[in-house]
Amino acid sequence: MEKNAGLSTRCVHSGEIADAQGSPHTPLYNTTTFAFASTTDLLAVVEGHKPGNLYTRYGLNPTIRSLEEKLAAIEGSEAALAFSSGMAAEAALFLTYGKEGIICIGDAYGGTLELLSSQLPSLGITSHFLLGSEVEQMTTLLKKGAGLVFFETPTNPALEILNIRHLSEVAHASGVRVAVDNTFASPVNQRPLALGADFVVHSATKYLGGHSDITAGALLGAQSLLEPVRGWRKNLGQTIAPETAFLLARSLRTLVLRVERQNTTAATIARAMQSHPRVARVLYPGLPDFPGHAIAVEQMIGFGGMLTIEVNGTREDASNIVDKLKLFAIAPSLGGVESLVTQPVTTTHYGLPVEERRRRGITDGMIRLSIGLEDADDLIADIRQALA
Repeated sequence: MEKNAGLSTRCVHSGEIADAQGSPHTPLYNTTTFAFASTTDLLAVVEGHKPGNLYTRYGLNPTIRSLEEKLAAIEGSEAALAFSSGMAAEAALFLTYGKEGIICIGDAYGGTLELLSSQLPSLGITSHFLLGSEVEQMTTLLKKGAGLVFFETPTNPALEILNIRHLSEVAHASGVRVAVDNTFASPVNQRPLALGADFVVHSATKYLGGHSDITAGALLGAQSLLEPVRGWRKNLGQTIAPETAFLLARSLRTLVLRVERQNTTAATIARAMQSHPRVARVLYPGLPDFPGHAIAVEQMIGFGGMLTIEVNGTREDASNIVDKLKLFAIAPSLGGVESLVTQPVTTTHYGLPVEERRRRGITDGMIRLSIGLEDADDLIADIRQALA
């Protein structure tokens, strides 16, 4: 396949291994260990002289290697590592490159914030947290020492847009690597590596998996940068299972179709909710009056299937609206073919102190919507009846 093939073509064909039985897709190799014809052949793989399969926990399994080649082609990276979850990918990244300190900019997934603030300090890894409005302080922190700058864009749950190119330039001027969590956008809507980032992280459980039936993660970047991470993945047992890798590769073949449809529906719903009397704010990067819209236009191809509405009223008022939804399942995830709804204060950011939630602009009235593949008119009607 040509390297300059389109994204949909890469999603379908990249990484696929020609099967002796004629299968158009790489089969599931549910195999723990692989035999060799000779010791010389074994050592060639062990010592890295040639690619091959050895032991599944190492990631040296045909199904896993095929998936990683497909992931790299889709994200436009030199290499990829597939993990058992998005948090596993982040943990291995932080353990490898965070020893000198981590700067986390903007809002982030609650589990990420807990890892950075509560658990990594016990290993001597310190983190500094800046709001998106405080990025001018980044230069001062970089002078004090850091090994990694990490951020999401769009962020969870306010969809804040951070300027990938600018933040990467500032970090690189101090010799510091940059990692971007691209879960909300997916490679269909945003390409952080092309904008200057060193790493891209995905919770592949979300848009890459797309069917709410797998838990997986991915880390992408240059081969030389991923090699030190590989050892952490191997010895912490974070490698993706072959069965999960097989299902993820299946899902990636329809990634573009799913995400483009979700983009269109989310934009339609966002516009429809702007005029509703019970809605105080609609947070969606595709809206012209959204604070980060100008940057989103520059660095995003599409604006995603996630939006957050903020309703007038209390936390209980928001819960009553959520409970009345019929097509939206109340569930703490996103990116699936079915539409999901959560209140950040009861799920993703439940563990944050009230003062910290307020500082980050996460209000009791926020309702986060993950738009699936249902008809837009049906979803709009469902939201309106719940608001009524």
